[in-house]
Amino acid sequence: MVEARTIPAAVKLTQAAEARIAELMSKAPEDAIGVKLSTPRRGCSGLAYSVDYVTEEAKFDEKIETPGGVFYIDGASVLYLVGSTMDWVEDDFTAGFTFENPNAKGACGCGESFMV
Repeated sequence: MVEARTIPAAVKLTQAAEARIAELMSKAPEDAIGVKLSTPRRGCSGLAYSVDYVTEEAKFDEKIETPGGVFYIDGASVLYLVGSTMDWVEDDFTAGFTFENPNAKGACGCGESFMV
């Protein structure tokens, strides 16, 4: 009998990112089933990271179960994100998700967008 091989998730979530997803889901609208990462076209470099509530699963989205809720990756964005690490960072002045993306070939000066 051949054992099924576990496929690693396209994006690795840090403990801080998982904790933030749990916090978001604790305050989510009633119809939200999870949080979704996508890469819409935006900014001067072409693509941006966007994290939003999601109310229904899309056929090609990647689904990652976390302790605090379900995290989805937009099916059209997976290729831009494979091998990335998503973190949640807070300091005295800002708070937000950060991304280490080995596929990004550059970013705009303001840090809002990236290119592959």
